[in-house]
Amino acid sequence: MEILHYADIETAFGRLRTVSSSRGLVYVELPNASGRGLAGWMTSNAPGSKLLEGYAPNRAAAMQLIDFAEGKRKRFEISLDLRGTAFQLAVYDEVARVGFGQTATYSEIANRIDRPKAVRAVGAANGANPLPLVIPCHRIVGASGKLQGYAGGLEMKAKLLALESGVPREGWLL
Repeated sequence: MEILHYADIETAFGRLRTVSSSRGLVYVELPNASGRGLAGWMTSNAPGSKLLEGYAPNRAAAMQLIDFAEGKRKRFEISLDLRGTAFQLAVYDEVARVGFGQTATYSEIANRIDRPKAVRAVGAANGANPLPLVIPCHRIVGASGKLQGYAGGLEMKAKLLALESGVPREGWLL
């Protein structure tokens, strides 16, 4: 039986839940997250595992997420235990290449993974991203540049993009 450890942390964006395996960070739950949540992710990606509270296995991720939310970090340097289908992993790999302060469209990601007709599937994979912030799915926008879909809500997506573009925190209001 696999043991996963979780820790709740307070950030400038609200409370996040981090979950780690012995190999690395597996899940980050955003405040007000939509979708299937941690329970749904565990059913699909860690069936039969046991979830225990434990800050120590999540310490590095927690510290880096706090720093990111405060605008002190642009890149994560932590071990990941990323799980998903081959298609999802290809999408996550490409999304991870979108740099701090940059955006890409769903169509661009589909083209980069040589699946130009899979734009909606890219959107679905992006929506199932178990490591938001770390795998920066907030940097993926619609073809017109309009914000579309985000597990933490469009307001949080806008705040993340504002943070990365250097907008002072007072300017985060929508």
